[in-house]
Amino acid sequence: MRIGIQIPSFTFPGGPEQIGPAFGRMARAADQAGLHSFWVMDHLFQIDMVGPPEEPMLEGYSALAYAAALTERITLGTMVTGAVYRHPGILVKTVTTLDVLSGGRAWLGIGAAWNDQEARGLGVPFPPTAERFERLEETLQIAHRMWKGDESAFEGGHFTLERPLNSPPALRTPHPPILIGGGGEKKTLRLVARYADACNLFDGDELPRKLDVLREHCEREGRDYAEIEKTSLGRFTGDPSVDQVVDAVGRLAEHGIDQVIFSQGTGQDLAGVLGEAQTRTEKIVPAGR
Repeated sequence: MRIGIQIPSFTFPGGPEQIGPAFGRMARAADQAGLHSFWVMDHLFQIDMVGPPEEPMLEGYSALAYAAALTERITLGTMVTGAVYRHPGILVKTVTTLDVLSGGRAWLGIGAAWNDQEARGLGVPFPPTAERFERLEETLQIAHRMWKGDESAFEGGHFTLERPLNSPPALRTPHPPILIGGGGEKKTLRLVARYADACNLFDGDELPRKLDVLREHCEREGRDYAEIEKTSLGRFTGDPSVDQVVDAVGRLAEHGIDQVIFSQGTGQDLAGVLGEAQTRTEKIVPAGR
């Protein structure tokens, strides 16, 4: 079982000048604790379930590049990039750059995007839901093409790339793993079965059904369900004990989850506790892929 950590808030004591040092300490702590993955949200404004939009929010890939320079082993990704926020070719170049500079530790975490407030606020085009999913699928097709080294022209319904050159190539083979976030049963989980290496689902009562739906999509797509890494995002209120983390991880492992990612709440210091839980669960739960 793998354990990761997400940092959703950059509201630290001391104001903006303390964001860099505090965030850097979190990245190093997660790396030194032996956690598998380190995530930031790809939002432009803070989201309502964490805090008001005026709270500090770092651009995701700049933050991950900073974290990459301070760490050695932990993998790095966004939970998750809104496909409409960046042109697909630029997004693949961005993730490839992170992968090269980190020594092969990047993920492409991606979804259709949902926060129209931040998009309108910064003037980012935010098409209707159906079109956002069309753009997401084309982005996934382009990512696979570029990471295969296929420079032939791409002509989709929304994007045209005359020569999708990607040099240097990513270090991770066959490519940085693609994680699609979201539990939409008709579109999102179908795209997971067709294009992704991993899914991310919320911990909750609906989790078993979501996994069953994913299995059904895999059967229709001719995809081996076991190939897809199942990840779950959750959080604790208050400071959890190692025993509480181990219990949560064990419960999710019983559902078939391969990696549990815990979102760090304001004032929490999770890395050490998660690291101890990681060590303990490795003894009782087989490691993920």
